Amino acid sequence: MTVDVDVTQETEAKKGSSLKSIAVAWARRLLLVVVIAGAVWTLSRNWNTVWDTLKTLPWGSVLLSELSVIVGISIGVMAWRTLVEDLGPHVGVFRCAQINLVGSLGKYVPGSVWAYLLQMELARKAKIGRARIFTASLVQVGLAMVAAALFGVLALPVLIDKFPGAIFFAVLLPVGLLALHPRLLNWGTNKVLKLIKRSPLERPLHFRMVGEALGFQIVSYFFYGLHLWILADAVGAASGLTGLLLCTGAVAIGLNAGMFVFVLPSGAGVRDGVIVAVLLSALPYGQALAFAVVSRVMFLVADLTTAGVAALLARWRVPLPAANA
Repeated sequence: MTVDVDVTQETEAKKGSSLKSIAVAWARRLLLVVVIAGAVWTLSRNWNTVWDTLKTLPWGSVLLSELSVIVGISIGVMAWRTLVEDLGPHVGVFRCAQINLVGSLGKYVPGSVWAYLLQMELARKAKIGRARIFTASLVQVGLAMVAAALFGVLALPVLIDKFPGAIFFAVLLPVGLLALHPRLLNWGTNKVLKLIKRSPLERPLHFRMVGEALGFQIVSYFFYGLHLWILADAVGAASGLTGLLLCTGAVAIGLNAGMFVFVLPSGAGVRDGVIVAVLLSALPYGQALAFAVVSRVMFLVADLTTAGVAALLARWRVPLPAANA
């Protein structure tokens, strides 16, 4: 009798879990449909201004802007590689680039956790500890938040009039820098690893590694902002140092805002909305929307390009172990 009750309870628990998973999956799809519908509606309402802005963009500026995104992504890989290399045995730049860039394409699937899962699966095939890869990605998220706060602070003189809440970054930056202290970082990372039932760090994080990775992340975000500034400056919309600070702050804040809305592919809608909102402090709505749309497309092209090149280089220079080939 007891066995029957246990089996019944287990069956009901599985049904409840299954129903919950189905509900969450459909909620994600519905949210994605709403975001896409809202984007299409907004774009259609402002299409004339958007199209007029797109037509005025010189091809030379577009190509230079795309190159800036590619450089930014490549430098971001170096930040991630710094962490991976210091957490265990040597991996190599080509294999690191393949795991990071190809795995990152998972962010375009609703529920950005797929990016981390894909990175860990690629690591497993290359006989690299999955916990090590996850740890590097986890720490890089923290570094990205600090880099975004830094550019948010630099953009404060431009933003503060229309966005008084931007003063938040002046508080977030010192808190973020304090959280990057190796003692706190090691403690927090080990807590997360314990939560997901993984072994603690074999090699503790230290100042040199964190500083080097943060430096790469900051330079990476600068190039992301430079890409948007090149587009805006090409039509005289946000020129000079003020425009560069505004664009860099917009992209940095937008990327990190999108990171928190993980149920949407690559922060769809949220990242773009933040970029538009920040650019509105200096640009008309139609132009801000046009630049956000072009930026989104450019990041997609750059992600696909760098992932493809990294996969080819890794296959050419560092073939997988025979057992996994």
